[in-house]
Amino acid sequence: SALQQALKTDVKFRDFVLDPTIQKSLKIEALKIVGQKKNFSAASINLLALLAENGKIKNIDGVINNFSIIMAAHRGDLPVEVITARPLEEADKSELQSTLKLFAKKGENILLTTKVDPSIIGGMIVSVGDKYVDMSVASKIKKYTDLLQTPA
Repeated sequence: SALQQALKTDVKFRDFVLDPTIQKSLKIEALKIVGQKKNFSAASINLLALLAENGKIKNIDGVINNFSIIMAAHRGDLPVEVITARPLEEADKSELQSTLKLFAKKGENILLTTKVDPSIIGGMIVSVGDKYVDMSVASKIKKYTDLLQTPA
């Protein structure tokens, strides 16, 4: 994640890493140095060197994201995304967190992320892992409107 953050914030570094015209050997050495300075594990440094050597370093963001997903599953982290029409206050957020813990299996950690989307009008949309529950006012309005417009 430190490398991913560096690629997002450091334009020169990102351009260097993603530039296909730069020699692979230069990229490999640079990535090894960066890995050592950032205290990456030997396996991580070797992975970066291998990706650079095979011309696949442009895929590093996807590799990091997928590895994060695998490690979160290994640790028992359960990603939960909640979308509301207005920002949640801390009291509401902590109550939601404790309610979500009731649905989690033993040993799972809830990783709650919240987003705001005023177009849902009210209520909330909750995504827990691969499950999705839409309790928004906008979806209820659409449902009732569709029922009213359907001929009997």
